[in-house]
Amino acid sequence: MNIEEFKKVFLKEADKNNINVNDEELENLYKYMVGIIGWNDKVNVTAITEEKLFIVKHFIDSLLINHYLQGKQRIIDIGTGGGFPGIPLKILNKEKKFTLIDSVNKKLNVIRDLSEKIGLENLEVIHTRAEDLAAKKEYREMYDVATTRAVSNLSTILEYMLPFVKVGGIAVCMKGPNYKEELDDAKKAIEILGGKFELIETFNLEGEMERNILVIKKIKNTSNKFPRGQGKPLKQPIR
Repeated sequence: MNIEEFKKVFLKEADKNNINVNDEELENLYKYMVGIIGWNDKVNVTAITEEKLFIVKHFIDSLLINHYLQGKQRIIDIGTGGGFPGIPLKILNKEKKFTLIDSVNKKLNVIRDLSEKIGLENLEVIHTRAEDLAAKKEYREMYDVATTRAVSNLSTILEYMLPFVKVGGIAVCMKGPNYKEELDDAKKAIEILGGKFELIETFNLEGEMERNILVIKKIKNTSNKFPRGQGKPLKQPIR
């Protein structure tokens, strides 16, 4: 797929979802897609290598939450994997400070390589676990927005996210169609972690993909005992 074909497919899907991009942003998104697919033979960054699916399931999906970044300055993407949603959001928000973290360094090396080639600034890519980074004062409760597309249950995800969010900030969780039971199960966790459920948005993307965006507002400080270590958020979610 050349860049003109990319622009045609991207803009068609972007228009459906009220996503606005300029020419420079389109070119950088294209470079990132080509780079990821090129790297994928060496490092398993993504299972999605067909270009149209890549555009919809990685770029459009990631950018559905872009409007939540308006007026915000510091964003952290937890469990970023191949850089989603963090890198597409960063490309559209050059002046904002982004931190992307993951426990798999080989994927982060790909992000570092491609973001440098694209020329992205105000971007920090850290090989770490969320529970370790959240214990450091320079990161704890320092972010306006935390994002994730992680597949773990909502209680687990929020235990990793909310300790990074400052009071008044938000955690933006991207979930599939089975979010309702997770949200019910997470009510206690949201309260204990200092959050309050704000709203949900639902989108239906090309290819019958349903995306639900859950927004949790941080209304009080999170206890220093969270997030717990040794995989406890996953093994023993707050109930």
